[in-house]
Amino acid sequence: QVQLQESGPGLVKPSQTLFLTCTVSGGPIIALYYDWSWIRQPPGKGLEWMGSISNSGTTYYSPSLKSRTSISRDTSKNQFTLQLSSVTPEDTAVFYCARRGVVPGSTHYYGMDYWGKGTLVTVSS
Repeated sequence: QVQLQESGPGLVKPSQTLFLTCTVSGGPIIALYYDWSWIRQPPGKGLEWMGSISNSGTTYYSPSLKSRTSISRDTSKNQFTLQLSSVTPEDTAVFYCARRGVVPGSTHYYGMDYWGKGTLVTVSS
């Protein structure tokens, strides 16, 4: 029912800004009981949650990435985006967008129930 699809350039040069878009179909990103996350997985490493945006547009970021990360949304297009600035080759990863169930008005979260297929972004000169 709900589908997410990542899109954006697959190659970014060091020091530039990585920009990805997640297009959501089958449900609005302003829905009350969900928020929307970006997760990345570097080659050979585990998943890393980067940040999220709530149904109301509030953003949250991993402390390790907060200074370089910006998540925004376009509700008219039912999309949310990721910007990661000052990238280095260590930022090379498969990037996923995902939906996460939330309890409104709390910090209680469920698991990521819908994921995009992921998109590989390589940082290289």
